Amino acid sequence: MRRGGQYSQGNNSHLKKRRQQLHWSSDMELLSNAPAHATVPDRYVFPPEKRAAMQLDHDPACKVAFPVIDLHGGRALLSDNGQRRSQVASEIIAAGKEFGFFQVVNHGVGDDAVQEFRAAAAALFALPAEEKLPYCSYDMSKRFRLATSTSYDGGETRYWRDYVKFSCYPASHDNVRSWPSKPVEFAPRLVEYCEAVQELAQTLLGLVAEGLGLDAGFFADEYSSGDTNMSINYYPPCPDPTVTMGLPAHCDRYLLTLLSQADVAGLQARYGGRWLLVCPVPGAFVVNFGHQMEIITNGLLACVEHRAVTNSSAVRMSVATHVQPTDGCLIKPAPELVDEATHPAKYREFLFSEFLEAYDAADAGREDALEPFKTHHD
Repeated sequence: MRRGGQYSQGNNSHLKKRRQQLHWSSDMELLSNAPAHATVPDRYVFPPEKRAAMQLDHDPACKVAFPVIDLHGGRALLSDNGQRRSQVASEIIAAGKEFGFFQVVNHGVGDDAVQEFRAAAAALFALPAEEKLPYCSYDMSKRFRLATSTSYDGGETRYWRDYVKFSCYPASHDNVRSWPSKPVEFAPRLVEYCEAVQELAQTLLGLVAEGLGLDAGFFADEYSSGDTNMSINYYPPCPDPTVTMGLPAHCDRYLLTLLSQADVAGLQARYGGRWLLVCPVPGAFVVNFGHQMEIITNGLLACVEHRAVTNSSAVRMSVATHVQPTDGCLIKPAPELVDEATHPAKYREFLFSEFLEAYDAADAGREDALEPFKTHHD
């Protein structure tokens, strides 16, 4: 869906870039196919002004840390009508307003489910190159695709990352038949993991709704019932992390993202003009709000830019689960969070499918993706 041809120029360049990517996929070189990397190939070397080491805040006085919130068992918390549930909802809203990022512990997702799926995902990247080849593609219409760098690199400097992207929930026939047959444990471990993480996502959305004064089931239908997407990011040790990047700065197009990053650091989020490391917490999920949450809450909950950096000593693998609306869902600020006198709607109504087009045309840039939907009251 397009209104008044507002994406025509961006969409032309978007289509040209996609044609280039389809060509590149024919000779894709996965980082995970090499046993080790002694040097950084030139195509991965960023100019000095774009390197993470040149952009970090090294102020030793900076003691900011992203909040860690105890969910007291996860789903069971929703049946607790007492002060504890209200307190957790308030903590989530406070974290969303200030940081847009937080971590949750005691969340109800079993450690076995997490570790067994992470092991199956690692085994996927460790497959011989010829067994991974059928899944290699930059074609974003494919339900399961394995690639390197990012869809938004424009064919210029590459990011030090392999990844798979696919629809992981529900376990429908169309989704399941796109999943790889090897390693054999991948599919069953994925189903178990996704069912648990999906339940956690609904718990969090219920707490967000309560904290905002909305009906408890506000996010339960179209806002969160699109196919859940997963990105598994694989960052091998890099010989020189000072010249590379794992992922560019971006915001998520979705409603909510839950990330398992295990014990290897590499995720950074922007806060107060600085890039801060989201330090791993044992057993935690990192949670961040996407563009749709910021729009639906009329700007109350922030969608924050984040990126990934590399390291020289260990493989880092992150598993991101993205909860999103249905394509035909009508997105707009919640009426309860709009006051025409004091807090007018910052965004117009639109279909989620329309936002996806704008996001791709903007190469995931935060302001360029949001601009077509702003009402410009200020």
